[in-house]
Amino acid sequence: MKFYSLIVLCFITFLSYSQTIYKDTSSTKNNQQNAAQTILQGALAKGLTVGGYAQVDYNQPEGKNGKLDVHRLVLLFGYKFNDKVQFVTEIEFEHVKEVYVEQAFLNYSVHPNINIRGGLMLVPMGIVNEYHEPTTFNGVERPNVDRSIVPSTWREIGVGLSGKLDNLSLRYQAYIFNGFASVNGEKVLGGSNGLRNGRQKGAESTINTPNFSTKIDYYGIPGLRLGASGYFGRSQAEDEVDDLEGTDVGISMFGLDGRYLNGRFSARGQYIHAIITDADSYNNLFETDLGSELKGWYVEGAYNLLPIGNEQKLDAFVRYEQYDTHAATRNANISRNLSYDRQELTFGLSYHVAAGAVVKADYQLLNNSNPGNTEKGQLNIGFGVWF
Repeated sequence: MKFYSLIVLCFITFLSYSQTIYKDTSSTKNNQQNAAQTILQGALAKGLTVGGYAQVDYNQPEGKNGKLDVHRLVLLFGYKFNDKVQFVTEIEFEHVKEVYVEQAFLNYSVHPNINIRGGLMLVPMGIVNEYHEPTTFNGVERPNVDRSIVPSTWREIGVGLSGKLDNLSLRYQAYIFNGFASVNGEKVLGGSNGLRNGRQKGAESTINTPNFSTKIDYYGIPGLRLGASGYFGRSQAEDEVDDLEGTDVGISMFGLDGRYLNGRFSARGQYIHAIITDADSYNNLFETDLGSELKGWYVEGAYNLLPIGNEQKLDAFVRYEQYDTHAATRNANISRNLSYDRQELTFGLSYHVAAGAVVKADYQLLNNSNPGNTEKGQLNIGFGVWF
């Protein structure tokens, strides 16, 4: 209860402080866009738009060999058929050898503030799942709350509505999706990655019960963006087993997030909480250890060390995150694994050498609640581009 009170207090503080911001300064607009929004809102009357983003990393854990990786290379394509109809897709190459379709949806603008979308789309939960281009977040790697709890990059096939209510300063999204797979090939839900193994990613996805996802973003105060997300449904089981007890679980996920910008200072925070029903039957059937609750949060602050008028930015940042895929376990056959309750402190620099190009370096102090844990630190260096 104390933590929920802290979240509310932080948001109220953000709201109160931002009322003092001068409304027309460019350093307080905080109108961040992702790749799909950039394509959809492009100036072309008709035709093809091409773009991309990429991330190359060096990770050096203490006491282990380092790893060099072309983590991702994503090609963006958008086609505008007319003023109402557009198609957006992202094709992703991960670790050089894996190819995925990250998005592929058709957008129909019924009205400037009402869009119907259908296809492979990002589930609007938290910040990074939608805004995951490497120039939009601090740190070489995405926050682990967004990897193990959300879990990024989470996309499924669905249909729904999106748009804005400018008179209320609200952006809304509401979709019907297929859900996580109960069994995904040889992978099951549970463990340190929670629901991550269940992402179907649009690849011959199984669906037997629809899932509902929604998000509301408020942007009425300059410099501040607040979001509230919800996701409700069940995991998807194959025909051969979907009548058996424990073949699927209920999922209710809630999220709060905030982003703030004032001059050289920026901050963001996020809280995600997932409640899993029928986890006990699922664990008994598949001999796994899916928790009945997953939760995580982080807060981050950054300060630009260069003058605001410069084309370049040098953000010094620090982020603390805590996340637990065994926040609660209600199965008599499994006990809470304290190594899944993790705490991380990340601090470093993001040097934006040009609009769309960033060089990053950070150090992470890693820990978990297991008394015998051997977690140590990790150095990360890399660069990212987005155009």
